[in-house]
Amino acid sequence: MSSPGQKSIIPKPTASELNLLKVLWQQGPLNAKQVHEAVQAERPDLAYATVLRHLQIMHGKGILTRDESQRSHIYAPSQEQDSLQTNLLKDMIQKVFAGSGKDLVLAALRGHVSAQERDEIEQILQDEKKS
Repeated sequence: MSSPGQKSIIPKPTASELNLLKVLWQQGPLNAKQVHEAVQAERPDLAYATVLRHLQIMHGKGILTRDESQRSHIYAPSQEQDSLQTNLLKDMIQKVFAGSGKDLVLAALRGHVSAQERDEIEQILQDEKKS
């Protein structure tokens, strides 16, 4: 149990859990049926029971909150998208890039950034220099 003032640590979501989180971040709190309907476009083979079970597991891990005041429970992420992404990125930088943010950025620029995204990044960097 965490002491007062200490943040409880939420486990890292799996790839499947991240897909469900993405739906909830985009659409807001939903019941299991609504989440299932939202993932059907990408994963038509995914059964409702599987989605429900994932949501229940995610709630148990603390990744989701669950409003039980209605017949259909409503699930919502327990962390904002930016916060979770920042924590996952910090962890990845430590584990994969020996703590170097520069190495992460260089790896991303080597083949994962479009010309338009590169222009946007250059603009952000120029704006930062001016501030």
